Amino acid sequence: MIFLNLCFMLLVILVSAEIFTNALEHLGEKLKISEGVTGSIFAAIGTALPETLVPLLALMSNHENQTINEEVGVGAILGAPLMLSTLTLFLMAFSVLKHRGLQGHLKPEKTGLIRDLDFFIISFLFAGAALFIPHSSALAKDLIGFIMIFSYFIYLLLTIRASKKLVEVGHATEASSPMFLEKIGLPNNYMIISIQLLLGLILLIYGAKGFIAGVEEASSLIGISTLILSMLIIPIATELPEKINSILWIRKGKDTLAFGNVTGAMVFQGTLLPAIGIILTPWAPRKEIYLSILITLIAAIWIRFLIQRSNIKVWHLGINGTLYLTYLFFTLY
Repeated sequence: MIFLNLCFMLLVILVSAEIFTNALEHLGEKLKISEGVTGSIFAAIGTALPETLVPLLALMSNHENQTINEEVGVGAILGAPLMLSTLTLFLMAFSVLKHRGLQGHLKPEKTGLIRDLDFFIISFLFAGAALFIPHSSALAKDLIGFIMIFSYFIYLLLTIRASKKLVEVGHATEASSPMFLEKIGLPNNYMIISIQLLLGLILLIYGAKGFIAGVEEASSLIGISTLILSMLIIPIATELPEKINSILWIRKGKDTLAFGNVTGAMVFQGTLLPAIGIILTPWAPRKEIYLSILITLIAAIWIRFLIQRSNIKVWHLGINGTLYLTYLFFTLY
């Protein structure tokens, strides 16, 4: 029954992601903003809400075992960017393998992605450095958390400022299909777009919370520690919106939106969420945590290198999938 419920919640997330991205494209088109802003900010923040709620709900829970709460929170925080930088990018490439081939090129607009990855890599290095600060040094950890939160707002300002120029050179957001609520006779205006966005978000959060509810039971049933299960299972639910959104976009040839949705979410989850973990948990070093941060950084630096060269081929992202399997191997065995 537990696994049947998990499958149902994954289906809810799948449907809600389609509703959300459809409305988001129309919002970006009406606002005349770039695909970079739509993917890296609007889509990233919107679809990151479930995984933002997971650690917050876990850490603020009244569960009698605070250690379990902290393990669920830290697992959700670190598992999200790990899965985005490895498995999600691999699945994006795999989804267009038949159409583009192993040597096929992926051609996102690179300036926004470089900015995304630079902010992510630097912030995640801070998250790794915080592991070596004793929990008793609360002021030092709080300072690192504040720097990471502040860096995200700097990132927002730079991304929005770059939007106008990108629109002028042909990277404006364009909706690829009619809005779903239009199909039942409703007009395409800001109010209806907002209603569809809200509907998508509500379903996303409902699906993610329902999936998370079974994690503790599944942990006992499978016999895996809560931390490892949180790193591996919770991101499947909470990161599924990013996976589906990006796969839908890249299959339509919208490479900038697809990559921007992933890298923008990585910035959000590499700054704000680790800051929450650093401030609210012991943020103690463990093998699973070290390995998660290391592999995530390797995957991000690899993509940063490819984007800088403007030469991303489909097979290149197979390396990201291999990095995810590497994490599974060293964590589970």
